[in-house]
Amino acid sequence: MDIAEVLMSTNRLTTRDTALVFARAGIPIFPCVRDGKRPLTPAGFNDASCDIDQVGAWWARWPGANIGMPTGSVSGVDVVDIDVAHTISGFDAFARASAAGLVDGDLARVRTPSGGMHIYFPASAAHPQRCWQSAAAHIDFRGNGGYVVVPPSTLLLENGRVGYRLVTLSASGSKPVDAAALRNLVDPHAPQAKSRPETAGVPEPTRLAQWVGRLQEGERNSGLFWAACRLTEAGFTPAAVEAALAPAAQSAGLPETEITATIRSANRRAAEGPHGRPESQWRDRTSPGSRQGDGPCLA
Repeated sequence: MDIAEVLMSTNRLTTRDTALVFARAGIPIFPCVRDGKRPLTPAGFNDASCDIDQVGAWWARWPGANIGMPTGSVSGVDVVDIDVAHTISGFDAFARASAAGLVDGDLARVRTPSGGMHIYFPASAAHPQRCWQSAAAHIDFRGNGGYVVVPPSTLLLENGRVGYRLVTLSASGSKPVDAAALRNLVDPHAPQAKSRPETAGVPEPTRLAQWVGRLQEGERNSGLFWAACRLTEAGFTPAAVEAALAPAAQSAGLPETEITATIRSANRRAAEGPHGRPESQWRDRTSPGSRQGDGPCLA
C-alpha cells in the first residue's frame, strides 16, 4: 500500500486508527500535539516508526495526537508545500512551476487547514533531496530532514478546528519532483552557500550568526529569515533567536526595525517545528544557505 492508497483509506478514521494504517503500510509516523505540529517524542521526526506496538503505545498515551510523517528517503515521499496566510499565497508561483512542467507526476494533494496545499511526490531513492524554504515564493520543499502533518490531523485556528483533507489522487503516472529546478524557478535569488572557516565544535547559533554577518545586500533579509527559522525549528526561544542573530544582522547592515520584524516573522512561520538539541539535529548538514536547504523543516 503506497501513500496515496493510505490517504484514501483513512477517510473518517480517527488519528489513532489512521496512524495504525500508516504503520501497517510500512510508512513511519510519529505523534504530534493535538491540533498542532510540534512532535510529542523527544527526538521528533527522528523517532518515527512503523512498528505496530510502538505506534499503538504512542496513541494509547496520547489518544488525540496528530500524525507527523517524515519526508524524503525515510518515508519515500517528498512534499511541495504551498503556503497561504492572510495576504500571501504560493499558488501563483506553483502555477508558474506547473506551466514549466516542473511539478507533474504528483501522487496526491492535501488541503492544509490554512487553505494551502501539500503536493505529495515519490522520493527518488537514488537522488535524495533536502528541505528548503522560499519566503519570497511562499513555497517550501520537504525532503530529507523534514516532515509534514497528515490527514486527518487538525489545527486549531481563529475560525475553529480545521483538518488536513485529501483533495485529489493522481490519475496518471507519478514521478519525483526536481526540487533544485523548482527552487531556481520560483526563487532564483535564494541565499547561496557562503564559504566559511572550519567551525567544528562551534555551537550552531554561532555558526549561523557568523553566516548572517557575511550576507550581502539583496540577500540579508531572506538569509536572516532562513537562519531564524532554523534556530526556531531546533527549539530555541524567540528571545534566544534574536539574541543570537540580531547583532550579526546589524553588522551586515540591516536596520533594527527590519531585523525585529524578520525574526518575528520567522518565529511565527517555524514556531511549531521540532524541538531538540541543535547540535544533534544539525551535525554534518550542508552549509547555511545552501541551495539544497537544511532540516528539520515542517509543514
